Amino acid sequence: MDKHITIFHGSEKIVEQPVFGEGKKNNDFGLGFYCTASEELAREWAVSSLRDGFANRYTLDTEYLNVLNLNSPDYTILNWIAVLVQHRLFSIKTPVARRARSYLIDNFSVNVNAFDLITGYRADDSYFDYAETFINNGISVDQLARAMRLGKLGEQIVIKSKFAFSNLRYEGFTVAEKDQYYVLRKARDDEANQHYLEMLEEEGDSLYIQDILRGGIKNDDPRIPRNISE
Repeated sequence: MDKHITIFHGSEKIVEQPVFGEGKKNNDFGLGFYCTASEELAREWAVSSLRDGFANRYTLDTEYLNVLNLNSPDYTILNWIAVLVQHRLFSIKTPVARRARSYLIDNFSVNVNAFDLITGYRADDSYFDYAETFINNGISVDQLARAMRLGKLGEQIVIKSKFAFSNLRYEGFTVAEKDQYYVLRKARDDEANQHYLEMLEEEGDSLYIQDILRGGIKNDDPRIPRNISE
């Protein structure tokens, strides 16, 4: 990561001064300020079918920040989903899913609060559905890893610490028009879902969450996909 980066926050409002400690605790990685390096994605995330939004632009000095990149080869897809199930509210439909949540947190979770800045997939819309299907034993770990790349639905940058917030500088905004960017957002999501359905028709012998539980599989198992970022 470059020492000075430009990031964007998609929102229904202009955010000149992000406030440390505000936000929803049930976001992907807990409390934090959620951004992206892509202005186009920020515009898509900013709009709904009913309203326009704003892509707020910031510069961030990362030189002295402790950065966690969950999409690096140091981590597996299960590290990402363990962090996710620790913070997001999942639909637990089966006894397997209840055991899976505890097992993933105990064996794969990462203490995100020990870092200033986090990079990882954004579990919104289809992404969240894929993750939920995995913990309910509906898709394999390889299918989950592949699903996270579908449609390039988004990688987010999350500012976690008070120190990181102090290094953030507001640079302005651009307007995201719903008539343009909601259409793009929906098309991206639809494309991902179409590829996902096609993927489900393929046969494979990868591990399901129930196999991981029964085998007591840990993070160093070579069957767990690494390097999930393209």
